[in-house]
Amino acid sequence: MLAQAAPACAEPSSIEQSFATSLTAMPSQPLAVTGSFYVPAYSSVSMSQGKLRADFSVTLSVHNASETTPLVIKRIAYFDTAGKLVESFLKAPVALKPFATIEAFVAATDIRGGTGANFVVDWAASGEIAESVVEALMIGSIASGHYAFITQGRSVKTVGKNPAGN
Repeated sequence: MLAQAAPACAEPSSIEQSFATSLTAMPSQPLAVTGSFYVPAYSSVSMSQGKLRADFSVTLSVHNASETTPLVIKRIAYFDTAGKLVESFLKAPVALKPFATIEAFVAATDIRGGTGANFVVDWAASGEIAESVVEALMIGSIASGHYAFITQGRSVKTVGKNPAGN
């Protein structure tokens, strides 16, 4: 069934284009709460005592877990093993509708991130909001074996009133 899906590594389009139906107008109220998520993303994994490297595609998903409040995504930045910025996925902040999701994709052939790649997602809201769900899904194959695993983002900074549920 996966082979019938549209190719994920076709000509890249912006998050704003690909997820236009997930986006809404920026809130008119001041953004009183801000924060950041750190998400490990293994674009490559060393195997066989470092003699073999497996490369994985990475899909970062940012889910607005609020049923009523837009979530502003200010930055989606992809870093390599050395902590150097590899790519920024947003040209400007976007507002995510309640319960909506956006994604950033790194192809398995893009090994710039290396074994210690990671994302930082900066967010904001006009007030109290449910904590977002931010995850990275890695998919790859070695010989005839196919592998998939998920890493969860960790909140590394919150400024302002804590999100609901904390």
